Amino acid sequence: MNRRDFLAGVSAGAVPFLAPALTFATDPGDPQNRLIMDSMGELRPIYSPELLQQIIASGLNAIAVTVCDPKTFEQQAVEAARKGISEYDAFIRNNPELLLKGKTVADVDKALSNRKIAVFYLFQNSTPVGRDLDSIDIWYELGIRSIQLTYNYQNWAGAGCKETTGSGLTRFGHEMVARLNEKKILIDLSHANMRTMSDAIRASKQPVIVSHTACQRVFKNIRNTTDENMRLLAERGGVVGICQIRPFVTDIRKGAFEHYLNHIQHAIKVAGIDHVCIGSDRDHRVIEMTDAYLAELKAEEGDNFNVADWPLYTESLNGPRRMETIWNGLAKRKLSEDQIKKVMGQNLRRLYAEVL
Repeated sequence: MNRRDFLAGVSAGAVPFLAPALTFATDPGDPQNRLIMDSMGELRPIYSPELLQQIIASGLNAIAVTVCDPKTFEQQAVEAARKGISEYDAFIRNNPELLLKGKTVADVDKALSNRKIAVFYLFQNSTPVGRDLDSIDIWYELGIRSIQLTYNYQNWAGAGCKETTGSGLTRFGHEMVARLNEKKILIDLSHANMRTMSDAIRASKQPVIVSHTACQRVFKNIRNTTDENMRLLAERGGVVGICQIRPFVTDIRKGAFEHYLNHIQHAIKVAGIDHVCIGSDRDHRVIEMTDAYLAELKAEEGDNFNVADWPLYTESLNGPRRMETIWNGLAKRKLSEDQIKKVMGQNLRRLYAEVL
């Protein structure tokens, strides 16, 4: 497939705007102007303007979204990525007063100043790239700003967290890391196994992110990250995002929010206050566990679906105002205002400024 045919499958308006970072036009101490970012969350194109307004009211300024199903491979992954980018481009075009497409750190600042959400595009698996590193240039033009090397299993780049071989970053994975560094695309190591994760952290010349995970030391789960890898990530300037998927955080349903805060505080203790952020990995709608919703999830998640794990949400974080709930929860845990600002947005903004 040639470049012209490839681009024809996706909406136009893909040339990146490489502006310098803006300074805040408003007082960041004002609760309405606090920088709040989500390193990987859901902002579905079906969301209504009313729901988007509630999310903005909670303080969210920027979010990275997964634009295609990470369980796809080869041509199916390419087609899913094209379709997803087109859908999100249309979603943003249809809500210009609420959303803007995020390409550089300047867009984060623009969203903060204008009470909008900057939407950054993420591949939660490198399968749309396949074995063609030149396609990274095209995906960049279309707005992709972060690529997760692996999902749960083995791909060309490395091994996911559910891979049984114990293998790490492949030779091709090393080539991909170098190409992503060159293109200024943020490398995400969520869903990787610990060897692939440590290999990639060491291989990258730029800081990387584990955008949505929790702490293995606090609660054992195959998706969680070891203290050793969090330290290594921090030593090289990276950031770890603590996710809100309840079974990764605790097997307790009532009072799970306090366990979520435990993970944030443990990550701060291990990685340092400058290397932790929020990566929700969660829907913004208020979820009710109906049979119809469970059927929707089963169809969407496939082999990942386990009814015993549900609900995935923490009750206190079930809905569009969750970011302010986390802010207030950290304040009750006696984190200072400056520390909370770092976790809620400043650390991730710094990473975007360095990499994007």
